Amino acid sequence: MFAHKNSKARDSVIATSALLALLAATPALAQRPNTRAMSCQQAAGLVARNGAVILSTGPDLYDRYVARESFCATGYYGRPAFVPTKDHPHCLIGYYCSSSPPFPFD
Repeated sequence: MFAHKNSKARDSVIATSALLALLAATPALAQRPNTRAMSCQQAAGLVARNGAVILSTGPDLYDRYVARESFCATGYYGRPAFVPTKDHPHCLIGYYCSSSPPFPFD
């Protein structure tokens, strides 16, 4: 009988911990800037000012964008990043980092 009570208490602690972790992560997701709510100039300016930023570009879509290749990790290359904004369907806001070289013979 004692083991049964500990099992219920442990399950309750696990469930509470999982709920708290989920709630703690929710505000961070909600605060991610959404390019579709910005003008092209605002989105590009945000990347330029911050150097590197994670932006939402659609429902459940996001990526890290950088102002220049120097913000990419070693072995990664800057590729032009075009995203939808409220005033342009393909706005150039900076770069994204890719492990593939920009030219196939590099």
